[in-house]
Formats: sequence, C-alpha cells, structure tokens
Amino acid sequence: RGMYSPMEQVCGRVKSISSILDKAQKKNIEVDKIEEQLDDIAGIRIICQFVEDIEKVADLIQKRSDIEIKSEKDYIRHMKDSGYRSYHLIVYYTVETMNGPKRIQVEIQIRTMAMDFWASLEHQLRYKSDVEIPEHVSDDLKKCADVIAETDQEMQRIAKELKVL
Repeated sequence: RGMYSPMEQVCGRVKSISSILDKAQKKNIEVDKIEEQLDDIAGIRIICQFVEDIEKVADLIQKRSDIEIKSEKDYIRHMKDSGYRSYHLIVYYTVETMNGPKRIQVEIQIRTMAMDFWASLEHQLRYKSDVEIPEHVSDDLKKCADVIAETDQEMQRIAKELKVL
C-alpha cells in the first residue's frame, strides 16, 4: 500500500543434519530428545531499518494466533558481553507435513541492518575460523558493536527529525 514497513528483509533457514547433531552432542542432548530440546533447528531472521522497528515486529508476532511464544531474550537492552545485540523469540508453530500437522520450535531473531552486519562478521571471525581470538581482538569487536549501536541510535534520531518514522 506504499506504507512504511518495519521489516526490511526476512530470511529463514533449517539447520543441516550435521549441524543439529554437532549442537546436540555439545549440549549432551540425546538423539530422541533433539526436537523438544533444540530450539533453533528452524530459524527466521527479520532485519529492520531502525531499533524501534524491532519492538513493533515483536509485538506483531506476539499478537498472532497461530504462534505461541515459548521464550524471549532481549539482547538489545541486555547485550551479550561480546557486544551482540538482537531480539530473540523462541516460538511454537504448527506446520503441515506428509504425516499431518507437526508443532515445531522456531527461533526468530529480530535486529537492525547494522546489528546484522556486526553479528554476521563477528560470527564468521569467532566461530567459523580455527584461530583463537585474543582478548584484545574481543575488546576491539566489542568496541565495533558499541559504535554500531551508536550509529543505529543516530540514524533513528535522523529519521524522526525527517519525520520518516
């Protein structure tokens, strides 16, 4: 309708079987308990332009009658020590399968474009390489996260001044 949308981009994924098994092994989860104990086998990432859009999107999800909220983690107000910021929902959603309806857990991550930029690069550097991250590099990554958070706030201020929001 030409109206402002708080969602810039939506993408989803299902973990690979090897990734599911690796995570289950790390968390000491028995194979027959994986579906009920791993809450991120399926995931959706919603990218927003502005920080205040995140709350709008979370509210839209919470109001849906076909989704049940299991848990919420607000890493924006309570960022991780690494500097990671995002809003996470673990939800139950019923999908149609060849064997009939099945209730599954899905992790929904909601973040700004800037938060996603930092999280993607930090994840690549920290978890996708075999290099041990020295403490001073972790500190540098945290500083980058702080700069990105300041940038998010400044962009939101500018959008409000221009009455875009």
